[in-house]
Amino acid sequence: MKELKLKYGCNPNQKPSRIYSKDGELPIKILNGKPGYINFLDALNSWQLVKELKEATGLVSAASFKHVSPGGAATAVPLDETLKKIYFVEGVELSDIATAYIRARGSDRMSSYGDFVALSDECDKQTATFLRREVSDGIIAPAYSKEALDILKKKRKGTYVIIQMDKDYKPREVETKDLYGITFEQKRNDVKITEDLFKNIPTKNKLIPQNCRRDLMISLITLKYTQSNSVCYVKDGQAIGIGAGQQSRIHCTRLAGDKADRWYLRQNPKVLNLPFKDNLKRSERDNAIDVYISNDYMDTLADGIWKNIFTKKPDIFTSNEKIEWLKSLKGVALGSDAFFPFGDNIERAKKSGVDYIAQPGGSIRDDNVIEICDKYNISMAFTGIRLFQH
Repeated sequence: MKELKLKYGCNPNQKPSRIYSKDGELPIKILNGKPGYINFLDALNSWQLVKELKEATGLVSAASFKHVSPGGAATAVPLDETLKKIYFVEGVELSDIATAYIRARGSDRMSSYGDFVALSDECDKQTATFLRREVSDGIIAPAYSKEALDILKKKRKGTYVIIQMDKDYKPREVETKDLYGITFEQKRNDVKITEDLFKNIPTKNKLIPQNCRRDLMISLITLKYTQSNSVCYVKDGQAIGIGAGQQSRIHCTRLAGDKADRWYLRQNPKVLNLPFKDNLKRSERDNAIDVYISNDYMDTLADGIWKNIFTKKPDIFTSNEKIEWLKSLKGVALGSDAFFPFGDNIERAKKSGVDYIAQPGGSIRDDNVIEICDKYNISMAFTGIRLFQH
């Protein structure tokens, strides 16, 4: 198949629409459903991400994409009991690929609602069973077990999009893009993210443990497929906060940091033990938790509202309690797709437990950024590589 006609482009008024290959056959097979224009943008970007994550870390990987940026990305690092609880998989022995996707979706469940899934390896029955209960638009993977395919084909009343990717496909070195009738051409961003990028460490603390080097690689590879400006916080093999498409670097750092904070606040015993009603859907729990840990907590605790969510009214999760809990978050790795122009980014990052940073360097205020890192004993590497994606 060299060409596939689509219902429409980004919006219903954008017709006609198609995808096609300039060289040979398309490297995909549609196993179910009718993918749209945005589905393919998510699928092909997310596939590149998980493919590179596995190549760089040696671990099975997964991503959860929305609107051409990852809501989450992760590797198959085993889950502890707390994470199993907040990801709704308590008491379950998980396969590697299921673990990777549960981590990817779990980092920001609100953003992953209605996502497009990417898996670096075959989708197995367990992963498909997990996906069956979640709101998702489609999936791309190099292979599917028969049991997984049977499960996924029944999702969304039989319309769930299932794409099989040729894992051996190699794209052209030069890529083009049309905008307003004008064609842009550039070399593909095929830069390899490896540990060699972390050799230039200008901070006083030059120690980056092996697991944190892995996390820094995950952050940079995730940023490579995130709409810029972008910043990514990573902990224990998974993104925990991704800030995409912000015009200001500090707003990006704050947005991603706020997401990382919410991920960690969900692990507080006060949140873990919220007395939810048994009939509440997972999406309703996610929304209730998100509001409960925010400054708008009374939207869930007000009289006439909480009884629809909880069996008894929970205590308020106070600002002081949240601040104290967040102080225990440590060992977070942070990647930035371009240099930090001011030290305020480091100040904000430290509030979310960041101890390791990778960024290109090259700002006229690098000295100030290094000074703030030294203030907090943060180890920061200058990679020399910008990772803009537009």
